[in-house]
Amino acid sequence: MGRTVPAVTRALDVLELFLERPSLSAPEITESLGLPRTTVHELVTTLTDRAYLIPTPGQPTRYRLGMRLFQLGSVFAEQLDLAHEAREVAQRVAAHCDETVHVAVLDGADVVYIAKVDSTHPVRMVSAVGRRLPAHCTGVGKMLLSGLSPDALDARVPRDRDLPGMTPRSITSPTRLRARLERIREAGLSYDECESNEAVYCIAAPIYDNTGDMVAAMSISTPSLRWNDELRDEWSELIRRGAAELSQRLGHRPPAP
Repeated sequence: MGRTVPAVTRALDVLELFLERPSLSAPEITESLGLPRTTVHELVTTLTDRAYLIPTPGQPTRYRLGMRLFQLGSVFAEQLDLAHEAREVAQRVAAHCDETVHVAVLDGADVVYIAKVDSTHPVRMVSAVGRRLPAHCTGVGKMLLSGLSPDALDARVPRDRDLPGMTPRSITSPTRLRARLERIREAGLSYDECESNEAVYCIAAPIYDNTGDMVAAMSISTPSLRWNDELRDEWSELIRRGAAELSQRLGHRPPAP
């Protein structure tokens, strides 16, 4: 591997400051990075000349991100392949837990699996990319339903008729489903406790894109014979991390704490 170039590193450090603040002055950049004033002046001048930074209208001594970064970001966004990115992250999650990992998207009132990585165990969940299931019966589906507005949810899951069940533990009441979705929103995690398959438990987390919209969900699925409270806690953190990594790949920035 070649060595890093200090000047390029410093220029990128300057640009990354704008991830947290919409505009900055040269003194603020100097204070944040601990660089000499002359170095910051040269960096800002160069970035401005190349349209990576522009002076803030009405405040010429302050800077904000320029059009060149928008153009680069647009090219990156056009090249994103959700299924490809999902499979790469799912492979890492599966390597940690050695269970089946899915990524799914919402299509009407159903979920469709767009990526899957199998467990190496001889006893494992049987599923396939492209498979469609009722969203309200699955962990990924309930997670995705929880991200809908009330009107969008009503359009997919009417309040005036019962839902089809896949097992005796499936939620078939629209009222009960909405209560469950409220808890999922608060927890940021969703569970399928033998609701789509009588012998399978799942835990799911949300995936967001660069606009902040929930566009997919990732889950770990395991046969009930291997499920226990200790794994539930361990995999809750694992699936959160996996979903956050995939969201980051899609350009999502979590809100500042």
